[in-house]
Amino acid sequence: MKTLKKISFAVLLIFAISTSASEKETSLDNSKNIKVEFKNVKKGHTIVIKDNNGVLIYSGKVKTSGNYAKMFNFSALNDGLYTAELNKDFEIIIKTLSIKDGTVTISENTTEKIFKPVIRNSKNILYVSKLSFNNKPLKVVIYFNDEIILSETVEGSKKLERIYKLSNNEIGTYKVVASSDNRTYVKEILL
Repeated sequence: MKTLKKISFAVLLIFAISTSASEKETSLDNSKNIKVEFKNVKKGHTIVIKDNNGVLIYSGKVKTSGNYAKMFNFSALNDGLYTAELNKDFEIIIKTLSIKDGTVTISENTTEKIFKPVIRNSKNILYVSKLSFNNKPLKVVIYFNDEIILSETVEGSKKLERIYKLSNNEIGTYKVVASSDNRTYVKEILL
């Protein structure tokens, strides 16, 4: 019975530590320096830092796969909200940073994940899909030689999917523009 109590106490202690660790904020007091970290990155992914208006402050490519950590100096920036974004193959991970009274804070609670639409063509069949756990619609516009041939908004599900048949007779450039979550993704297809 004592062993069972010790095991239960150990499990509760581990749960409490892991819960508090996932709700942590990282800050460096009275400093405008902060370490931005992302896990499971691959070489070629991009890291960007933007202000609250979407103005790009930093952009760089990940040079090695694994975990990413880099110190950034925010001393030239005003108080306000900023985002650090990891642009992966099929998703974007966004962390919110705050500068207030000389202190930079990054809250792990504000991490957001946006799934990118997947656009692919196989034998003149165009597949467009996107995971949308936040129930945001996906607007799809297809151009043929710079002229709109289709425009529709897909919504109502956590998995947004459409299949389009491209003409076998129309040779040229198709461009698919997919917009969701205040972001636009473009893919050109040459037939």
